[in-house]
Amino acid sequence: MSSKHPIIAITGSSGAGTSTVMQSFQHIFRREKLNAQVVEGDSFHRYDRKSMRAAMKEQESQGNHNFSHFGPQANLLAELQDLFSNYGKTGVGKVRKYIHDDIEAAEWQQEPGTFTPWQDIPAGTDLLFYEGLHGAWSGDGIDIAAQVDLCVGVVPIINLEWIQKLHRDQKLRGYSPEAVTDTILRRMPDYVSHICPQFGRTHVNFQRVPIVDTSNPFIARDIPSADESMVVIRFANPKGIDFQYLLSMLHDSMMTRPNTLVVPGGKMGLAMQMILTPMVLRLMDRKQRA
Repeated sequence: MSSKHPIIAITGSSGAGTSTVMQSFQHIFRREKLNAQVVEGDSFHRYDRKSMRAAMKEQESQGNHNFSHFGPQANLLAELQDLFSNYGKTGVGKVRKYIHDDIEAAEWQQEPGTFTPWQDIPAGTDLLFYEGLHGAWSGDGIDIAAQVDLCVGVVPIINLEWIQKLHRDQKLRGYSPEAVTDTILRRMPDYVSHICPQFGRTHVNFQRVPIVDTSNPFIARDIPSADESMVVIRFANPKGIDFQYLLSMLHDSMMTRPNTLVVPGGKMGLAMQMILTPMVLRLMDRKQRA
């Protein structure tokens, strides 16, 4: 952790809705005129798209049928820890970008599924903002979570996560339902071992819970909407959180435990703004005083 060069991380699996939280932070940064260096978790994958396919085949030939981006072997976690550590000390470091689609490929003039060259973070940024799979990862002598000043977990219940992934991968990537299901099964051991434990190291978690039937996610025709959901917000340390104010502003909300607030899904964005803005401002105040 660093007072002079704070680090904020959003952690959650793909399809979990981390982009929603990312948008909330972007609104905060723009409103408070903060210059944030954005780091995409995908940019710290070990393999590009073609190399990952080859690595998966190699692992399968050795009897490992659960090799995935969720696990440490497919990622540059030591390098990510070094980035966080160096940025916390100096405010600089090296980053790159993963090219996801044809639009980004045209912008960067290189193939989708590849990485851009490593580049230096320009001096003078206010904070580093990470969004990806491993913002609170810890293990094998690496402790990324310890480098983060504010860590936010984003996780829907597992059936909702599968519904979101099934719909996204079929509609946007053209995958068959069978291919998406195979991916879900292949990643499950890494999900249990390397994704779930991170949510016990976060400062605040946002978990979307549908209030419609998601019993069989593999036949769901639609993703449950925000109005068909509730959001469970859990604080690791509720000290300093003005729950009475939040309850008065977020109508139809309730507390279910001393550190847990439940709000209607349609108010998730507002809740994030109200909860996360003071947290970011505290980091900036600490930065100025340092």
